[in-house]
Amino acid sequence: MELNLRDFQIQTLGPAKITSPLKLSKVDGDYLTNYIADDERVLYHTSLSNLNEGLKKGEDILSFEKAGPREKIYFEPGKTRAGIVTCGGLCPGINDVIRGLVMQLSFWYQVKAIYGFKYGYLGMVKNSGIQPEVLDPAAVAEIHEKGGSILGSSRGPQDVEKMVDYLMDYKINILFCIGGDGTLRGTHEIAEEVTRRGLQIAVVGIPKTIDNDIGFIEKTFGFETAFTHAVSSIKTAHVEAKGYQNCIGLVKLMGRQSGFIAANASIASQDVNFCLIPEVPFDLEGENGFLKHLLERINRKSHAVVVIAEGVAEQFCKQSGKDESGNQKMGDVGPFLKNKIVEYFKANNTQVTIKYIDPSYMIRSSCAIPSDSIYCNQLAQHAVHAGMAGKTDLIVGLWANRFTYVPIEMAIKNRKFVDPESMFWLNVLETTGQPRWMQNRPRI
Repeated sequence: MELNLRDFQIQTLGPAKITSPLKLSKVDGDYLTNYIADDERVLYHTSLSNLNEGLKKGEDILSFEKAGPREKIYFEPGKTRAGIVTCGGLCPGINDVIRGLVMQLSFWYQVKAIYGFKYGYLGMVKNSGIQPEVLDPAAVAEIHEKGGSILGSSRGPQDVEKMVDYLMDYKINILFCIGGDGTLRGTHEIAEEVTRRGLQIAVVGIPKTIDNDIGFIEKTFGFETAFTHAVSSIKTAHVEAKGYQNCIGLVKLMGRQSGFIAANASIASQDVNFCLIPEVPFDLEGENGFLKHLLERINRKSHAVVVIAEGVAEQFCKQSGKDESGNQKMGDVGPFLKNKIVEYFKANNTQVTIKYIDPSYMIRSSCAIPSDSIYCNQLAQHAVHAGMAGKTDLIVGLWANRFTYVPIEMAIKNRKFVDPESMFWLNVLETTGQPRWMQNRPRI
């Protein structure tokens, strides 16, 4: 995708004229954090060679708006009304984000009215009959110790006009939407409808996808927790595989279109022999197919650990139709691969035992690990800074280890994938020892 300066432009509701209640600083050396000016930027190109090449060509220097507290804000503290909604699949850290939003709004910006819309976008439509929940510091004090979302969730779109009507019913000034790609598309539509009506409502997204596949963001919350817990499942599979002759530990992990969880867990565990992800095609059978390489591994070592991302089903067992979120339906690639392995080994007169593990729902419902919990809280705090400053139609991201504001439209146009030519994928190959290419046709 070709990018220009306009793609990085953050939309605002208008001039920010109200002095922030945070009482921060604008000078160094006074032991106070400084406000962030709107013209502070984080470079998109982090490589000096890429930057210099662009300058030589006379191209624009692309950059993100830096996240953080502004000296002047748009909404008046104490009179602002906020809403929070969580959508899509469960993910570690949702409650941490909710708690972070409520605490930041309440204690730092003196926001007294905070509503949690129940069961995703469904709860933002009046005729659903679902009443929002009033949130305050007492209500969220301990929710970070629980998995899931205290607000519940749902999948699928709702009527955007009706959702904005409901925001008006509750006189909401800032809406915080916590969700993944589909949710953020809905968030963008809400922001567009708000703009069309000329309403003074800031719409801020906090990207939630366990797959870590949202563009222009280094990592999404819950991802680190996901592959950390996945390592435990891989270690279990490894113990089982070594406990029997000719035994394969097969672990299916999340990753509908991107294999970041499978790849990171494989590197972290050090026990995986084959990591199969959607971005790197492979053949099952044939002289250079996966099954032949797996059989050779078993003949050589008598055990193996295989990690497969769920999105590999797109290649082998895709189903017709789409789910409620508009995603292509796929078969369950774990049992599919297990059966294929059994059939292949039987045809090659080799007995095999397979220990199959699918920890997906256990991972999705878990609490965030400490490092993820910190990240969730930081995302929430920066989201509140953005909303109170009147910034809208954006998500909070992380780029070059700096928190940034990213226009939603830009983020949802670009899914993030594992690059098979990257150093990261080379790290996976170096760790697993698997063949670089498992297709019968030559590499392009």
